[in-house]
Amino acid sequence: MNSDELQAALRLLPHGPEFRFVDKLLSLTPGKEGTAEYRVRGDEPFLRGHFPGEPLLPGVLLVEAAAQLAGVVAQSDPTIAPLPGLKLTALRNVKILGTAKPGEVVRLEARITGRLGNLVQSQTSATVAGKVVLTAELTLSGELRKAS
Repeated sequence: MNSDELQAALRLLPHGPEFRFVDKLLSLTPGKEGTAEYRVRGDEPFLRGHFPGEPLLPGVLLVEAAAQLAGVVAQSDPTIAPLPGLKLTALRNVKILGTAKPGEVVRLEARITGRLGNLVQSQTSATVAGKVVLTAELTLSGELRKAS
């Protein structure tokens, strides 16, 4: 997927560029699964306080990155119109097993496991240098569409 396609996919999410944790989409099976990367640059403002002298990507942002990829996968389904205002609304079986430091690349994977109305279920994971740092079952929800 080229940069233009990634930007188009990311526009389906409600986040501004300052809060995006997907830099590169490596693979996408629309509506089914995807793989992406986020490189921890080191200049992100939140790293100054997490932790001074030893910056680490916060675990909650690993979850956010996985949710953003799940959103891209869900919103790209050619058979279902994108859900307005898609957001992370539930977490289950979250295990934060590590983190990433500046210069490291987080590899994200998301698979859609179910949909019901405005709800999207996904199984997600993140690895850094081949080591699993996150596994999580995430639920995303969008605004319900009014019947015409």
